[in-house]
Amino acid sequence: MLYSDGKGNIFEDRSLYAIGRSGWDAFEVELASWIPLPEGGSLYELPDRRGIGIDVRTGEMRLCEKGWAVAAFIPPAHTGLYLAAFESKPEAETLPLFCYTAAGWFNNQFYVTALRIEQDIRQESAGYHENEIEHGVEKLLKAYPHNRLVKHLAENCCLTYHCPAARNFFIGRWECPVPSSPACNANCIGCISFQPSDETITSTQDRLQFKPSAEEIVEFTVPHLETAPYPIVSFGQGCEGEPLLMWETIRESITEMRKHTSKGSININTNGSKPDAVRKLCEAGLNSIRVSTNSARKHIYEKYYLPNNYVFEDIVESLKVVNSFGGWTSINYFVFPGMTDSEEEYEALRKLIRETGLKMIQWRNFNIDPDWYLGKIRVTDTGNAFGIANIMKELKEEFPDLKYGYFNPPIERIKGDFAADFAH
Repeated sequence: MLYSDGKGNIFEDRSLYAIGRSGWDAFEVELASWIPLPEGGSLYELPDRRGIGIDVRTGEMRLCEKGWAVAAFIPPAHTGLYLAAFESKPEAETLPLFCYTAAGWFNNQFYVTALRIEQDIRQESAGYHENEIEHGVEKLLKAYPHNRLVKHLAENCCLTYHCPAARNFFIGRWECPVPSSPACNANCIGCISFQPSDETITSTQDRLQFKPSAEEIVEFTVPHLETAPYPIVSFGQGCEGEPLLMWETIRESITEMRKHTSKGSININTNGSKPDAVRKLCEAGLNSIRVSTNSARKHIYEKYYLPNNYVFEDIVESLKVVNSFGGWTSINYFVFPGMTDSEEEYEALRKLIRETGLKMIQWRNFNIDPDWYLGKIRVTDTGNAFGIANIMKELKEEFPDLKYGYFNPPIERIKGDFAADFAH
């Protein structure tokens, strides 16, 4: 088991075995669920929290009193199977908006409870070289000196927050992010770009402050679609609100893009709140949609998203609309062990897949303080949990054509061999 001394040093406690957490409960974790900490992963100290482990002598669970609990951030393309197990002190402050995966130490190596869900390497840390990125930023800022959106992607997303998608754009490859909306029609508890001033946490990044024009969008997206390998243009990013509130601008942008090029894929990452707007975008040439959700259950979804002027049924309808146009439908599924793999959630997810013809689940790690989240949505008992890996297996057996991953697939994967065509 791992613990931190509060000074940035991490040690092993050989008197305790590392375990994991699902919902509110701590569990012994099967060996098959542990993998070496992937490159690009990191470890966190959890202040004012004692880790829970299994005593190597008695087999009983107890707290580690030597220091603070430790959790892992696992990099994109990996899905966490268990949360870090800890007990919070009354004075513990809310944790920042990161994922908190169970971690341990074995044979001189850090281990985490996770699996690789996606073979696409588009956000591998080893694939980024700072000199190349800085050169790309300089080049594109000169190419588009009056484009506010390129400037935002360069100075805010790429250089300040090191957004992987923005970094890829500036080195001319794969998925190009297109933030488009400063406003939102949801009040997500764990919003990463806006938090109320009286909240106990802060957003991890600043939100877009202007409304881009269609001209600004088309100016840099068309060259990307024309020249990038496996090109995707993606509306809806973490540094903005809800893109469907800007659907008229997005529709105009898609129409203009397709006047200049038929290459690549045009995608929208959205809360799916406006199915009529989604229909208009499909008519203009939208290829794919990724709808974000923490749950396939209406009451759990709405407690977290706190939607304004839309309901859970609208996101279901948006998926149906894109499917009716022959488009690619995904959900950005926030994985929270104990909730995502509960019996009720499993049945609701099966129903959602059947009703919408869903083509893909992106098994994304939920970046949120586990105690804070469950408290905010007022869940005191998560019920029976099957295990994240078991849920994945069961769904695949029932829906063999359903794809799993972590990223929006390019058109080559959508229309060709899904397993073979991805970023190299």
